[in-house]
Amino acid sequence: MCMQEHDFDAIRPYFDHEIPLALKRIVSDPMFQQLMNYLFPKEDHEELRKKLLQSATTNEFQKYFMTPVIRSILNKTSEELIAHGIENLDHSKGYVYIANHRDIILDSAILGISLVQHGVETSHITWGNNLMISPFIVDVGKANRMITVFRDGSPKEMLKNSQRLSAYIRHLIKDRNKSVWIAQRKGRSKDGYDLTDDSVLKMLSLSGENDVISSLKELNIVPVTISYEWEPCDRMKVREMYISQNGNGYVKDKNEDLISIIGGVVSEKGRIHLEVGEPVNGLLDSVNTNQRPNEIIHDIASILDKIIHANYKLWPSNYLAYDLIENTDKFKDKYDKLVEEKLDARLKKTYETVNGDPDKTREMFLKLYANPVYIKLGIFPDKK
Repeated sequence: MCMQEHDFDAIRPYFDHEIPLALKRIVSDPMFQQLMNYLFPKEDHEELRKKLLQSATTNEFQKYFMTPVIRSILNKTSEELIAHGIENLDHSKGYVYIANHRDIILDSAILGISLVQHGVETSHITWGNNLMISPFIVDVGKANRMITVFRDGSPKEMLKNSQRLSAYIRHLIKDRNKSVWIAQRKGRSKDGYDLTDDSVLKMLSLSGENDVISSLKELNIVPVTISYEWEPCDRMKVREMYISQNGNGYVKDKNEDLISIIGGVVSEKGRIHLEVGEPVNGLLDSVNTNQRPNEIIHDIASILDKIIHANYKLWPSNYLAYDLIENTDKFKDKYDKLVEEKLDARLKKTYETVNGDPDKTREMFLKLYANPVYIKLGIFPDKK
């Protein structure tokens, strides 16, 4: 598919020449001051504002604003960030980072600051148009290399949107040697499973001119796994699952996306582990090509899943939740009394948030933490 740069205007981030005006809007928005008050209570806000307004490019915006913001969030809400694998990549290439998804903002942001720490340029980031909930967030997102994914419309419009998104990602990788972060499926994982949606790979392949495998090889796909000791927004995730599984169609509240963004930012996360895998191009050669394209896509998704699951870091909270569900002490050496108290406190808050059947709520909450353990054991309970 041949598309020109202007064809991507509806989804692309800001160009460098658009950054100065965007920054003027950002610093004049009341949300900016609220953010400063929370993240940098002891710093000179006027000095931070001046430095930000002097930024003339996306790189400078990320250096002077986004990187300090994410580091401040992690300093306030996490104990440690461990990142592996970035050093093994060819930093002269562009990659598509296909990642498990646990937090709206932080998953991609943590990859971003980890890349910066290794002297690598940050990636572009895909985000749903449902997150464009205020002019301030739109400006911050587009200044931060976010690519808009339109998720609504008629079937014809959805196909057109997918073709345009696919073409833009391929343009970034092949023509500009830029990288792109994309979640392995729409929305965050709410049940502890990290499974790649075939439709993500289908979208990526749409803009290729060759067979499915050759088309995906051109994108240098790298699986990425993030593991939080304490799940961001766990009680809200359980609430959504509870309502959905009770037969009531889940409809988000008006400000729910904003609440989820804020919740993910301020909630305690404990330790965080990020594992950047190796490019899967070599593994794609093992896929049976004597199948229909949909079957090939599904096999590739399975390859990504195996790597993402293998690289998931199990924490004491995961082992404890498994033992509680199974009514066993199999992993009792993996956690202590403090972990038990923390998990119980989070469960009690989840009861208050869900306000439903306590037994069902408890089961959903514990499975959110325990399912990664089941997966490591080669078990996918209740998963079709």
